[in-house]
Amino acid sequence: MSDPSLHTESVTVPNGDLAIQAYLAYPQMGGPFPAVIVLQEVFGVNAHIRQVTERIAQAGYVAIAPALFQRTAPGFEVGYSEAELAEGRHHKNQTRASQLLSDIQATIAYLQAQPWVKPGGMGCVGFCFGGHVAYLAATLPAIRATASCYGAGIATMTPGDEGPPTITRTPDIHGTIYVFLGMDDPLIPAAAVDAIAAALQAHQVDHRIFRFAGAGHGFCCDQRPDYRPEVAAQTWEAIFALFAEKLG
Repeated sequence: MSDPSLHTESVTVPNGDLAIQAYLAYPQMGGPFPAVIVLQEVFGVNAHIRQVTERIAQAGYVAIAPALFQRTAPGFEVGYSEAELAEGRHHKNQTRASQLLSDIQATIAYLQAQPWVKPGGMGCVGFCFGGHVAYLAATLPAIRATASCYGAGIATMTPGDEGPPTITRTPDIHGTIYVFLGMDDPLIPAAAVDAIAAALQAHQVDHRIFRFAGAGHGFCCDQRPDYRPEVAAQTWEAIFALFAEKLG
């Protein structure tokens, strides 16, 4: 059932000749509100990501989830079976870091043009593939608060293999970043966690690393086998504290 306190709609974000589909939510009353960009898992802007977008809006933000697979799979959204995971990974493997950053920058420009968006810095939050993309997005000047949840490959690659791993972009992070990782995640070994922590520390980025013992991959998603309600609750508490402090 939709929340009557929220305005929700599907919108189109222009980026040159590309029209990016996005899901938008914000409170019906009040405003303007700080803005947060929600970055999807490999399963697309599906029902779960729309619920996440609404959850952030319920906390007093404009939240928008742009389709990160717009170029190869417009309208893509699937569930969580092994076959659907394989399909999502197929599209994830076709993304490129430069295009993802371009699409997020276009989303920022779209938000900045809306009267119900508070001027100033924005936030972003990403999960799984989106957790990696959030680390990339943190390098954009407008992004002042980033929550990266179980983003695999940050220490070892960048989307589309466009240059060295995403971790090498750490010096370009302008704001604050919180990184949430499960210590039983087979996609993010402990060595990668240590490498991310070391890079953020070495470059004096304002950050926190959350290492959850006994948590695997996807611990915030109640549709996935690795969902851990207590870990998800701690994660969301920290995310909203970050946004409240940095975005107002």
